[in-house]
Amino acid sequence: MVTQRKGGQGQIEERSKREQRADRILDAAAELMLRWGYNKTTVDDIARQAGVAKGTIYLHWKTREDLFTALMKREYIRLAEDFQQRLANDPEGGTLHGITKHSMLATMKSPLMKAVLLRDTDLLGEWMRKESASASFSEQLAQSLALVEHLRSRGVVRDDSDIRKQVYMLDAITMGFLVIDQYMPDEFKYSDEEIVEMVTEAVERVFAPSPSSVPQEDEQTKQEISNTLISSIDNILAIRNRIDQEEV
Repeated sequence: MVTQRKGGQGQIEERSKREQRADRILDAAAELMLRWGYNKTTVDDIARQAGVAKGTIYLHWKTREDLFTALMKREYIRLAEDFQQRLANDPEGGTLHGITKHSMLATMKSPLMKAVLLRDTDLLGEWMRKESASASFSEQLAQSLALVEHLRSRGVVRDDSDIRKQVYMLDAITMGFLVIDQYMPDEFKYSDEEIVEMVTEAVERVFAPSPSSVPQEDEQTKQEISNTLISSIDNILAIRNRIDQEEV
């Protein structure tokens, strides 16, 4: 029995070391991708940056494309966890203002996920043409649709227009604010926090129902909406984490 316990502990420690090494490799891949872009970042570069042999990388992922797909999955999970934590820590997290604010702040703090949202081919290069990239964008649209549908059902978002048009407008507003920054002169440059406040104001002006049409959200409703979103994120993360553990 003692031998079995020691063996089990050894397997746990080995798995932990393997996961830590995988994270170190993904950290290196993220840093180089942001510096040089996907097309110019090689496995040799990543191995050198991570301080491992090139062959070690292939112990974790069969191909370069698999490595970068794993990186994007990890960044998505981190963004979702950040969004989830922001919602949980804010009493106003279940309001339209809170949801918009925290989803945007989480996105702004994740350069790679921001690039996926904007379909930045300069940074993401050929990866954007991969099936996984198309799946990421489709997943984003599906999540936007589910979110708007839930908020409509709770009276947080107006329900007097087509829901798909609302999703279109929501993505146009959020992506528009992110895209326009690179084209504006210095006197029109704003901090991430200021941009988020402008996005939030625009979303509220377009989507918030008139005060006379629905009762004002009470604290219980806000908490229920926040809890529902947090639970939904938990379900997504559980699936993602299980898949990642099987792949590492």
